[in-house]
Amino acid sequence: MTRFMMSLTLIIGLMLPLSACVDLKQPRNKIDYYSLEYDPPRMSELEPVAAVIKVELFSVAPIYNTTKIIYRDQAYQRASYAYHKWHANPGEFATYFLARDMQQSRLFRAVLTRNSRLAYSHVLEGSVDEFLESDSENGWQAVLALSISLMAPDEPDVTQKIIFQKTYRFSKPCRQKNPGALAEAMSLAMSEASAKIINDVYEHLAHRR
Repeated sequence: MTRFMMSLTLIIGLMLPLSACVDLKQPRNKIDYYSLEYDPPRMSELEPVAAVIKVELFSVAPIYNTTKIIYRDQAYQRASYAYHKWHANPGEFATYFLARDMQQSRLFRAVLTRNSRLAYSHVLEGSVDEFLESDSENGWQAVLALSISLMAPDEPDVTQKIIFQKTYRFSKPCRQKNPGALAEAMSLAMSEASAKIINDVYEHLAHRR
């Protein structure tokens, strides 16, 4: 081995551990996670209905069935952030917050989550049809669309099992152009959607008494 080759081998040998240390200490690209955050909506003080409602896990439209933050900035296109994500799937968000808000409303005898083994009189199923950031020249919008079905599973008449079905769509402006502002706007949209759904569920059940 020539003197040059020996020197080169020595230099490479010394650099390898150093590069390994540098790689280990270099911070990876940090991912920021976002959640919805809002107080349960205040509902009217009405007489509770004698209904025990089980809230099933919401399904999600394929394009939004992810923890990635999806945005639309061009027609027919959807994209996602690389280093910003939701803490949970949109279906889990919608299921949790709606069940929580229904419980806090005190308008129903009880509200059960999907894992409960208690008996129930009604089932609330739903889907998240839209859950995205919509960008335009006029600013960013948080867009939320939910479809729900309220059912009475023990109703013997199959035509009466489905009490009602409805789709709700809300759009809230983002105060700034960043994912944090999107999470804030989406929280407002979910709060408004939840209040409207709870009111509609109550009205339909109250009229069946």
